[in-house]
Amino acid sequence: MQVLPRVFRLGRRTATALGVLGAALALTATTVGVANAAPRPDPKPLHVQPGQAYMGVGARIHEGVPAEKPARGLLAPTDGVQGIDVSHWQGGIDWTSVRDAGIQFAWMKATEGTTYKDDRFDTNYPAAHAAGVIRGAYHFALPDASSGTAQATYFAANGGGWSRDHLTLPGVLDIEHNPYGAMCYGLSTTQMRTWINDFHTTYKARTTRDVVIYTTASWWNTCTGNWTGMSAKSPLWVAHWTSASSPAVPSGFPTWTVWQYTSTGSVPGVSGNVDRDQFNGSRDRLLALADDT
Repeated sequence: MQVLPRVFRLGRRTATALGVLGAALALTATTVGVANAAPRPDPKPLHVQPGQAYMGVGARIHEGVPAEKPARGLLAPTDGVQGIDVSHWQGGIDWTSVRDAGIQFAWMKATEGTTYKDDRFDTNYPAAHAAGVIRGAYHFALPDASSGTAQATYFAANGGGWSRDHLTLPGVLDIEHNPYGAMCYGLSTTQMRTWINDFHTTYKARTTRDVVIYTTASWWNTCTGNWTGMSAKSPLWVAHWTSASSPAVPSGFPTWTVWQYTSTGSVPGVSGNVDRDQFNGSRDRLLALADDT
């Protein structure tokens, strides 16, 4: 079931009793006086070996990003429902500190292709849950390595499953610029559409959930040919590292559900830079996405 969250903008206003005020204060406290400071170290390498990919690595290689100002990552916005995404590149994470800083959700890398499982996933996934972070798993797609059916099966069996426990989000298909070669993995737009649809169909059969699509507008528009076929099925998680007030949305999607707005964010409990994300709706809508309601 697709969840189309209500679009809203809280701005920098007094937060609600849900704890957003405490989150804003905690996040602001970590950034006061650092607007002119040097950027935090980025643990994520620009070039990776098979199995080591992470969200946004393809965009960094093919689009020459990040080219954002350091202040965008250091002074991350505190409005809205905030989240992060991580992989083994972040190392050990203090999830209690992450939650205390106001981060309400996190997706973490589980798998890549059909042979790689992130070596921090089995630690991150239960630890985030125990800290009260609404957590989920993502799969880094390799459409040139095996079928969408095979990769969805591997993902669902190795961390991408789902349960209605009020703290688990549906899995994510991370499909973006190929960090290991040609942008579209050597597939035609028709072949890519088939691959994505096969992944979605298999994942839903295994978990009952529609997979969330993570991508960039440039990749999707180029490699799927502005395909509209997933807009009625999958929530969109768009990556667009910009200081603009909203992201560029791929053709065929009416809106975004999650926005990865920086790759150089700062969060207590995480060493170095970390991807920062915003959910396009209230906490209640985030829980609706988690609970499939």
